[in-house]
Amino acid sequence: MRGSGVAYPELVIFDNDGVLVDSERLANTILAELLTDAGLPYTFEEAVRDFMGGSMVSMRTKAEARLGSALPADLEDRYHQRLFDGFATLQAVPGVEAVLDALDAAGTPYCVASSGTHQRIRTALTAVGFWSRFEGRVFSAEDVAHGKPAPDLFLHAAAALDTKPDRCAVIEDSPLGVAAANAAGMTVFGYAAMTPPDRLASADATFHEMAALPTLLDRS
Repeated sequence: MRGSGVAYPELVIFDNDGVLVDSERLANTILAELLTDAGLPYTFEEAVRDFMGGSMVSMRTKAEARLGSALPADLEDRYHQRLFDGFATLQAVPGVEAVLDALDAAGTPYCVASSGTHQRIRTALTAVGFWSRFEGRVFSAEDVAHGKPAPDLFLHAAAALDTKPDRCAVIEDSPLGVAAANAAGMTVFGYAAMTPPDRLASADATFHEMAALPTLLDRS
C-alpha cells in the first residue's frame, strides 16, 4: 500500500551508525585510541578506512593479523563502555527523521540491519528517540554467521520481513555495507557524508544529504 502516491521499494533497510545515528566519528575515534594503546598505532582516518561498517569480530581479526599478536581480551568491553558513555549526547543523522516520516506516510516498511551488537543498536536508537520506530525490526551481525560484506545480514532481514531481496533498498555509508547489499541482490544507496563517494561507487547511487533520499527511493 502506498499512502502518498510514491512508489517506494517494498522494504527499506537502514544501516545504523552513520545513517540513522551520528556515531561514526565518536566510534572510530575511540577505536583508534584503543588500538594505539594496544600497540597498533591508528589514526581516526585509518580506523574509518579499515573498520567502518564491519563488526567488532572482523575488526579484531584484521587488527590482530596486522599486529601479529592478540589484542587485549577486554578491548571490546572498554570500547563499548566508552561508546555508550558518549551516547548521552548522541544525535540523529540530520534529515533522517524526515525520511522516516515520509516512509511512514507512504506505508512503506523499514528496518535496521547493522554490524553493531543488539545492545549497541538499541542504546543508540533509544538515545535519539528512534527505538519505538524500529522495535521488532532490528537485525544485528550477531544474528548471522557472516557479517558484512557477506550478504547474510541483509538476506536475514528481508526473509524475516517476508520480502524478496530484489524488492528491497538498502541505505549504507560504508564500502563493506554496499558490498553486502550488492551481494544480496538489493538496490543500494550510498550515503557519502563521511565516506568519499568513490569508495561507494558500486552503489546504485550516492547522495550527500538525507533530503535527497526520498526522491532516490521513489520508483527505485
